[in-house]
Amino acid sequence: MRRNLLEPKGIETHGIERVLPTSRTHIRIFDNFTIWLSANLVISTVALGSLATFVFSLGFWDSVAAIFLFNALGVLPVAFFSTLGPKLGLRQMTISRFSFGWVGAAIVALFNVVTCIGWSVVNVIVGGQLIFALSNGVVPSWAGIMCIAGVTTLVSLYGYVYVHRYERYAWIPMTVIFLIILVTAAPNFHITSSAKGIAEVASFMSFGGAVYGFATGWSSYAADYNVNQPEETSSQRIFWLTFLGVFLPCVLLEILGLALSTVPSLKGKIGGELFAGVVSPLGGFGTLILMLMALSVVANNIPNDYSLALSIQLLGRFFGRINRAVWTLIGAAIYVAIAITAAHNFNETLTDFLLLISYWLGPWSIVLILEHFVFRRGHYNVDDWNNPSRLPIGWAAMLSMLFGLFGVYLGAAQVYSVGPLAYFLNPPHGIDIGFELGILFAGIAYFFLRNIELKTNFK
Repeated sequence: MRRNLLEPKGIETHGIERVLPTSRTHIRIFDNFTIWLSANLVISTVALGSLATFVFSLGFWDSVAAIFLFNALGVLPVAFFSTLGPKLGLRQMTISRFSFGWVGAAIVALFNVVTCIGWSVVNVIVGGQLIFALSNGVVPSWAGIMCIAGVTTLVSLYGYVYVHRYERYAWIPMTVIFLIILVTAAPNFHITSSAKGIAEVASFMSFGGAVYGFATGWSSYAADYNVNQPEETSSQRIFWLTFLGVFLPCVLLEILGLALSTVPSLKGKIGGELFAGVVSPLGGFGTLILMLMALSVVANNIPNDYSLALSIQLLGRFFGRINRAVWTLIGAAIYVAIAITAAHNFNETLTDFLLLISYWLGPWSIVLILEHFVFRRGHYNVDDWNNPSRLPIGWAAMLSMLFGLFGVYLGAAQVYSVGPLAYFLNPPHGIDIGFELGILFAGIAYFFLRNIELKTNFK
């Protein structure tokens, strides 16, 4: 008989290997909601919402519209991929092998390693800023970064059971804290009207891209956190619990961050400075809130650390033979070093990364979705997951990714580069439609190329 909870047995030794149906004892289906609720009910989500007016110069209501629309779009692949965990018993990036093949999956896994490290960097910088503000500058930001990373690494190191146990309760104190912040700051909110014209559309799409990137960033981790659940677990329930677990905190906290950015005394502040300004009237109680908020980023960072190690194992047989926990420690050392270096330029670090992260995930996601619904129709020979000769060669998926990234090039509008089509639509700053074109180009290419690959490869 399966127990209701997985029993901890020290550090998890299971890595990217398939979890057999007879070994799955995690039947608490509501964990599909709480893990994503806790991971997104953090200060990084609020910081994203504050960028709408401060960086993108949007009005309040069009920012709210972008938050609702692009979160809904970004969460869809996360919710769908989560249903594959119990169905296949495979980690998310491992499932890529059924589209991209052995070598191609290693390449996209490398993309995901960069993604995991990038999110970890952003999160520990936010936490480090808060600790710096909390100590009135006595504790330097680098020390705060190391503190946050240390707690994160400890939970990630022990693995699946402890990840779920932590996330199951981490959302509770943060809900109380954000309600206190809302009540404290609400009398000073100053709602602004929206500008009109093509510049407004360009800002709407660019901010929307950041929102989309934040939400869909979980798609490359999605199946990692329910592979130990039974095969017969309801896919419909998993889908909606995951969808709401990401969508609700993202929408609510991004709108809170947006509203906080309208407070006159907080204009131009972001990250730790923004929250320090909000709670300063609360005195010692405000200091306690800041401390708890600094620790909240741990809940957001744990999935990054845990999935980082799994993605590294997918890079090849040598990497797969090394224990997941070892890669967790190595990954932590890398992102701490990067965060300490990048902490002085947090604003650009956050906005640039959020805008860039959606680009590769869009083409990758549409390839996996088409493979599932169009070509495999939900049927996988899961025993082939680690057998290169039984997997697709993957040239169709990789070539489709290249087409998708070409679409990104045409439509991206970044600080240092504006694509030709983006420039044509709104010279000279452009209008960012990179992720839309990336998905469109990759989807069309894969539909045709995969048919050709199947005829020549039969896998």
